Amino acid sequence: MTSSPDVLPATRRPVLYWASGVCAAALVLVPLWMLIGNPAVLRGHPLLPAVLVSAAVVGLLWGVLLWRRRRVPLKRSVPRAVGAWAVRLVVLALVAMLAWLNPFAYQPAGAATAAGVSVAEEPTAIVLTPDGGPAGKGLVFYPGARVEARAYVDILKPAAEAGALVVILKTPLNLSLLDGNQARSAMAAHPEISTWAVGGHSLGGVSASSFALGNQDVDGLLLYASYPLDSMRDRAGLKVLSISGSEDGLSTPEKINASRELLPLDATFVEVQGGNHAFFGSYGAQPGDGEPSVGREVAQEQISAATVAFLAQFGMS
Repeated sequence: MTSSPDVLPATRRPVLYWASGVCAAALVLVPLWMLIGNPAVLRGHPLLPAVLVSAAVVGLLWGVLLWRRRRVPLKRSVPRAVGAWAVRLVVLALVAMLAWLNPFAYQPAGAATAAGVSVAEEPTAIVLTPDGGPAGKGLVFYPGARVEARAYVDILKPAAEAGALVVILKTPLNLSLLDGNQARSAMAAHPEISTWAVGGHSLGGVSASSFALGNQDVDGLLLYASYPLDSMRDRAGLKVLSISGSEDGLSTPEKINASRELLPLDATFVEVQGGNHAFFGSYGAQPGDGEPSVGREVAQEQISAATVAFLAQFGMS
């Protein structure tokens, strides 16, 4: 019995068949690699694990379907082939995007201590509370893109020790722009705080700036190696501190200097000599960053001290 010229067994179209297998395997293996190999995935916002599990399930079901239909004849036509290849290219692009979302995990520089501060980990935030209770002021902090929220606990802990409630957000897919208004829910969860500042590192600082611009009940803006996208020059009553690193290869000194035109005239700028982009958190090196000329601990002590001094401007209610 011969096959119709327009109908071929799957085994006679190995390229497309095996391409489907590669896509199905990638949808399973990449999420498993992230879920098992990176503890930051499960410690972060629940959306990323949910997306990864969903992708793995789709890949597994696709693989089972391919196996069950391995001997089913396939119709041959140019439109079908073009459509099939387009779908597989889209799947591979989505897999590459998932791999790119693999977050930078917290890398403690030394023994972690929390003297005078209680640390509570919630599904969408990490809350640092002074043991004696917050002094009526709080800071909501947006992490940088693809950086685990836990990476900012050490550098912000001195602010909590000095009396401020610190809420470090776990952002969806570790991208703060997906929910730029997330600080609002954090503020609503702590009605005992009357004075709020928002802050962020890198992309997180962009989100914090946008939030501060649109919410008049925010009194302070703390930027770690970051700058706003829109002008905040006319935002009345907002105190701003911009801390940057002289060796930052991403938020370069030139970009930080240019941001002066976007921030209020009385904004304060602090440059950490020798510091780079990744020194604003504890997550290791970052691609594209500059080479630091000081130690991480030295730079982070300066960043923490400047943060504490900034928050000290906001008195007790």
